[in-house]
Amino acid sequence: MTTAQSSVRVAVTQAEPAWLNLSEGVAKTCRLMAEAAREGAQLVAFPECWIPGYPAWIWTRNLDPELSIEYMKNSLQLDSPEMDQIRACARENAIAVSLGFSEYDQGSVYIAQALLGADGEVKAHRRKMKPTHMERTIFGDASGECFDSVAALPFARVGHLSCWEHIQPLLKYYTYSLREQIHIAAWPPVYPHSGPELWSMSAEGVQTLSRTYAIESQAFVLHCTTVISDAGIQKMKTASGLLMSTPGGGSSAVFGPDGRRLTPEVESTVETILYADLDMDQILASKMFVDALGHYSRPDLMRLSVSKERRQMVIHDE
Repeated sequence: MTTAQSSVRVAVTQAEPAWLNLSEGVAKTCRLMAEAAREGAQLVAFPECWIPGYPAWIWTRNLDPELSIEYMKNSLQLDSPEMDQIRACARENAIAVSLGFSEYDQGSVYIAQALLGADGEVKAHRRKMKPTHMERTIFGDASGECFDSVAALPFARVGHLSCWEHIQPLLKYYTYSLREQIHIAAWPPVYPHSGPELWSMSAEGVQTLSRTYAIESQAFVLHCTTVISDAGIQKMKTASGLLMSTPGGGSSAVFGPDGRRLTPEVESTVETILYADLDMDQILASKMFVDALGHYSRPDLMRLSVSKERRQMVIHDE
């Protein structure tokens, strides 16, 4: 669990995507990466479906063929000139990146995350294990690649999960077993609780999930959210919807391995980058009391079985 550095500087974005515009999304990503690097950050985090933006309309109406087609056409392919541009930007700015994006793959889209090293290489690539509720009208399920979530970077072991994967106890436990030291929790726009909707879907609720992840894993958690403006609402046609119908949605933060908040609160409509200098010894201070994969575990009583096989639709007999 030791790291070569006693302190790691990280950056967490709270920004609005370039809605359904792949080229502008890549350009904005690179601008934010360069800004974070200039501020000395070694790692910058982006939220769920940062490119080309979270498909907010799915919570307003079940089907929108026009926007769905536009969404697919502007989603990011892992092996593409656009991803090469982001990788080159990471290399030129010597900054590691956790990138949330909608991944286009042969006619289907998936909620994906890629962890890029400061050398521009893809260190880990995963897809969300199970899209949540209405997300299943757009996105497909992952196979074994959902477990490719953590990689060793020169300054720390870094991993990430998307949104409501943070309520999946078995998936979380597997990710804990990879011994993360810094975790990115990627979310869409989320709002303060009001009215009859579920508290667990509010800004307060999802921050609680990210803080719980920090406490359980004894890792630093970069809680990363998106902002949506009037222009985004107009583009997504969500003004009459239950979710993402008013400007705001930002609640980005950094939480320590004991759950404490390490960054100031920011207005939900403000685009910014939050920075934190992580004292890595705080991980040991927390693990000294509880380590769910070590001295606070009971493998003689409970164990987790995981299938990492990447299932294929067509299998050729030898």
